[in-house]
Amino acid sequence: MTEENILKGKKVLIVDDEPDVLDILEDMLSMCQVQRAETFDEAKRLLETQDFDLAILDIMGVNGYALLNIAKKRNITAVMLTAHAFSPDNLVRSMKEGADSYLPKEELKRITTFLIDILKAKKEDKSPWIPWYERFPSSYFEKRWGAQWRGEEKEFWESFKQSLKQKKS
Repeated sequence: MTEENILKGKKVLIVDDEPDVLDILEDMLSMCQVQRAETFDEAKRLLETQDFDLAILDIMGVNGYALLNIAKKRNITAVMLTAHAFSPDNLVRSMKEGADSYLPKEELKRITTFLIDILKAKKEDKSPWIPWYERFPSSYFEKRWGAQWRGEEKEFWESFKQSLKQKKS
């Protein structure tokens, strides 16, 4: 299935307080029906009044976790996209609060790949974190955050890896 087929016509909300990031996302997602929001209030209104297949939410500047909460209540697939909040704590928080993915803005150029992964996994009733984990092996985070990046969340990560193994089959 090609990128065009799985993403074509999907209704996507993109939220970021940086207009240039919204412009890039809008260009990259030209096969989708894109709505954009630069503020929390604007995004909140859209999430509460419209249906979306996907929501791409910045964490900083637009209160992304509050928006994630709204998206999850409306059963909207949510991706956390961040530069300044790219940290082990925010990764775990995103997972625990129900995000379907967590991406550093430096990976923006591959956003369609990640969205396709999420949609395919959901269609197959699998965790969207399986392809994410395959694209971001532990070594990726070790390079960014150091060897002890799992910190106090070792139990969470062991449980996470076990759940992926069970959901893969």
